[in-house]
Parts: sequence; structure tokens; C-alpha cells
Amino acid sequence: MSSTKQRKGALHHPSVTLSESDGVRYLHLDTPWVQGAMRVKKPNDIELAYVQRMMAWMLLRPTDALGEGHAVQLGLGAAAITKFCHRKLRWRTTAVELNPEVIAVCRQWFRLPPDDERLRVIEADAAAYVGDPAHAGTADALCVDLYDHEAASPVLDDEAFYRACHRLLAPGGVMSVNLFGRHASFERSLAHIAAAFAGETLWSLRPTREGNTIVLACRGVPPVTRAVLAERAETVETRFGLPARKWPRMMKPVHPS
Repeated sequence: MSSTKQRKGALHHPSVTLSESDGVRYLHLDTPWVQGAMRVKKPNDIELAYVQRMMAWMLLRPTDALGEGHAVQLGLGAAAITKFCHRKLRWRTTAVELNPEVIAVCRQWFRLPPDDERLRVIEADAAAYVGDPAHAGTADALCVDLYDHEAASPVLDDEAFYRACHRLLAPGGVMSVNLFGRHASFERSLAHIAAAFAGETLWSLRPTREGNTIVLACRGVPPVTRAVLAERAETVETRFGLPARKWPRMMKPVHPS
């Protein structure tokens, strides 16, 4: 998740704290809310259920298109998606995080590797990154997890931001967004995404036990049948160890009013 407390005027970065329980290390930002997690003995796996579901974008790309691509994450959290895309998918991977302490803690405590020819971790504002014309059409997968330090609401959530996300995607690209499906802001957020991705295919997944709902928004992705989703999910679970077989049953098309 992002650690931006406010975007106008002087920025205040919440302090990063850690906790550990039953072999899982957690990242917090000034509050008990979990902003990321890593199972210490499996540092390259994705521990949290909602973060796993953010990878459901993989089902909306042909299996043979998972061999290479560019993945962008807005909000580093505990670097779970970043490490997965870099180390398991072996994609070119860019993570954008505003709080320098989050980046430092991920390097020291969450096994985030140093930058290399395929990995860039950028200390920057997510809105500035997606709004940069130089980045247009460069992301094959875009994962957006930009809640504030209290995990109360997204810090970037208007139609203009999601339009910039649409521009960032390459044709055939997919954005996954973490929203709180049981929160009053969910329908508003979904309406902003639908407006920005007008004419495109949108999906939502069933909320997790904690209420996180993942929304998938496509750019130029052809319609996919349930049978194809199930076939791709089988491949993703077998090859990459994600609990993907159950995702198609959780997915439903979004039809904005």
C-alpha cells in the first residue's frame, strides 16, 4: 500500500513499524493496520489473500503472454507483488513508492533485491508517474494499492487518475486495483474506473474476509470465456504456485449503470 498521508502542501510520511507472528512478518505505518506481509521462510511467495487476488490479471492474458512483460506497482507495501513479478514471472518490474522509509525497510527486512536490469524501485508520487507522457503504453500489468496509512481510503481515486492508468497500459494490458468492497466509497471508486475505462472489460472479485475487493480493468483485451479462465487458472496455479483455480469462480463482469 502507499504511504502518502497527504498530497497537497508538505508531505508527512508515517513511520514504518514491523511485527512478527507465526513466521509471518508484517509492515505497519503508524497504526496496527497491516500494510504488507511476508512469510519469512517463503520470502518470494505472496502471503496475503487480497494481494494474491491482485494477480488475477494473469488470467486475462494468454498463457503464452506470461513469458515476458512490464509490471508496474503503485504502492510498494511489503514488496510482495514486486518480488513475485521480478523473481517468479521474471518480468521487467517497476515499483513506485513515495515514502523512502518503506523502500529502505523492504530492502532490509522484506528481501527486496537491489535494482538491476529488470527491477526499478522509484521514490516518486504515483500520480506523477502515471501522468508522465513518457510512460504511456508501457505497462502490461498495473497493480494499484494506494490506501492511506490508516487503510481507510485510496489516496488516488478520481476519474482523472484512472484515465492516466488507462493511458499507462499497453494494448492487452490489465490494471488490478485494491478497493474495500464493504466501504461506502466502493461504488464511487468503481464508477470512476468504469468512466475512465469506458468501453473496456471490467471484472470484480468476491471480497476477502477482511473486505478487500479487487477490480480488474482492461485495455483492449478480447472477451474471455469461463472455460478459458479456468484453463489459464490451472496453468497459473501449477506454474507459479498462486491459488488461482478458485479465482474464476470469484470473478464477475462489471456492467456499469
